[in-house]
Amino acid sequence: MPDPALFSIIIPNWNGARHLPICLNALRQQTYSPLEIIVADNASTDGSRALLARDYPEVHMIALPENRGFTGACNVGLRQAQGAYVALLNNDTEADAGWVAAVVRAFERHPDAGLVASKMLLFDRRDHLHTAGDFYRVDGQAGNRGAWQLDLGQFDHEMYVFSACGGSAAYRRTMLDEIGLLDDDFFFSLEDIDLAWRAQLAGWRCIYTPEAVVYHHLAATGGGETASFYDGRNAIYVLVKDYPAALWRKHWPRILRQQIRVAAEALRAWRGRAARARLRGMAAGLIRIPWLLRKRRAVQRTRRVTIEYLESVLSER
Repeated sequence: MPDPALFSIIIPNWNGARHLPICLNALRQQTYSPLEIIVADNASTDGSRALLARDYPEVHMIALPENRGFTGACNVGLRQAQGAYVALLNNDTEADAGWVAAVVRAFERHPDAGLVASKMLLFDRRDHLHTAGDFYRVDGQAGNRGAWQLDLGQFDHEMYVFSACGGSAAYRRTMLDEIGLLDDDFFFSLEDIDLAWRAQLAGWRCIYTPEAVVYHHLAATGGGETASFYDGRNAIYVLVKDYPAALWRKHWPRILRQQIRVAAEALRAWRGRAARARLRGMAAGLIRIPWLLRKRRAVQRTRRVTIEYLESVLSER
């Protein structure tokens, strides 16, 4: 049984030794206790494991024999976590001292919330937003609310959103027990959106709270061709696996136009390696549609909410 007072934090790590001290020192300053901190290390070769063993004895390190990606590392940590609330935290973040306490208060205020989204600000420009929770549009486009905007208080009110960014997403253990963990087949990118879809379908909501603040380096341990490939592939994974049939029938022209636009942009930038990787990813997603349809049947059977509700939480913009 999970400990109702314990808050578990899972940090996936791959060659992130230069970022871990800032991340872990910030967790030492949290006003909430007790905390369980788990670092799932994806076979790092940069001294990360020695650093953890030497300087952070309070951290439970899981030494994976190979790189299992973001999803694989997080899932190993989630399975071992003992808290009633669990959070995923990127290794290139610095959490405000009141972050965990604010997340717990949000869960307590909103018993229908299975996810809590934090206010993520840029590490080097702390008056600019990275995300104030994530959106998903009816055309199949996912994104960060408020990305790159100057933080003028426009996102300083608590509200329900579609998803929590996986860089600092918090989950209720009872929800994960019901809907499952991250989908390992995503490996990296949009795994948080996939989980949010499964949560929304099952009747769990995501609450964004501006009191929970995290500062984030962007693409510190990822990006480039890898991100472009998985962004392209996993966008199709989400559409095929999670998007309900009634919404497909209504919005398929928008979905098709969006995918054509993304492909056209990549073709125009064909000489760029990231653009070619995006196209390879899209092709990989299309090839796997028959396999995805089997997953889709299982996911759609879990729906407990109306199509009207789902459409209401999808952003038109």
